[in-house]
Amino acid sequence: MKMKIAVLPGDGIGPEIMEQGIKVCQAIGKKFNHEFEFNYGVVGATAIDDCGNPFPDKTFELCKNSDAVLFGAIGDPKYDNDPKAKIRPEQGLLAMRKQLGLFANVRPVTTFPSLIETSPMRKDLVEDVDFVVLRELTGGIYFGKPQGRSEDGNTAYDSSVYHRYEVERIVRLACEYAMQRDKRVTVVDKANVLATSRLWREIAGEISKEYPEVTMDFMFVDNAAMQLIQWPKKFDVIVTENMFGDILTDEASVITGSLGLLPSASIGQLTSVFEPIHGSYPQAKGKNIANPLGTILSVAMMFEYAFKLNAEAEAIRNAVMHSLEANFVTEDLSKENARTTSEVGDWIAGAIEK
Repeated sequence: MKMKIAVLPGDGIGPEIMEQGIKVCQAIGKKFNHEFEFNYGVVGATAIDDCGNPFPDKTFELCKNSDAVLFGAIGDPKYDNDPKAKIRPEQGLLAMRKQLGLFANVRPVTTFPSLIETSPMRKDLVEDVDFVVLRELTGGIYFGKPQGRSEDGNTAYDSSVYHRYEVERIVRLACEYAMQRDKRVTVVDKANVLATSRLWREIAGEISKEYPEVTMDFMFVDNAAMQLIQWPKKFDVIVTENMFGDILTDEASVITGSLGLLPSASIGQLTSVFEPIHGSYPQAKGKNIANPLGTILSVAMMFEYAFKLNAEAEAIRNAVMHSLEANFVTEDLSKENARTTSEVGDWIAGAIEK
């Protein structure tokens, strides 16, 4: 099989971790007789420096004309530390989501037996955790209009806006995922306060009738934030709006013991994007110390979701599992015997080929 993949390394540690993802793709190609065409594009701060646009047209065209997109990270301190900057790297991520129609971010949260002790939570709480969060990506407060500040600069305002079709498609997708899992969906909202959340509840209740085998419940976001820590094993599929999903998935990453372990897939109307959930970690840029496993597991999701190649995805996950069991990991997971980013990538690629 021949696959055309757009590669957007982005900022900070993005290029270093992306290099390991490409190694893993190449190892899969050798083992399963696949051929890859990798085409690189710029995004984020790198793109601003290159052409003044965090998501330039040429990058959009590259993504649109590819079978899948591998994305690293976005963000740079020179913009983070300048609140008056008019163009920001993160605008590139929002533009990519909007232009590619990336309406659903899928983030699986699972714990690895060999890393149970690294979680800050009690062992009995995190053992066998296995749930997935679907975050709506194209609506809500991140895109709502009006947005801005008053003329005197002393008042700022944002709007959260949702349309029926945006809610319908992601709730329906959550139900489809649940049908392949334990058939349970939790809709997270703030319906006691927000009109958009009440719309979510109304539509989700309608869609639940299409899936009589799926048990659907509703939970306020503050309660969900508590229960993710108190009882993470109670969840199967969580579906929620943009900002709540952003916050809850970062909270959920703590369960696994390392933010560097979690992959994600952004499912779109054009081309889907696969990326680790962590940021650009600028403090580690160029030091060859960043954890590449989130990127490598995102590659596994690419094979599974974009290409329906489950054996290839499983080969990657097994190699990652073996690297964790062998303690062949970066410094965030092992201070005493830490390996470099590139060493971990080489090890996993080698394990796949063998």
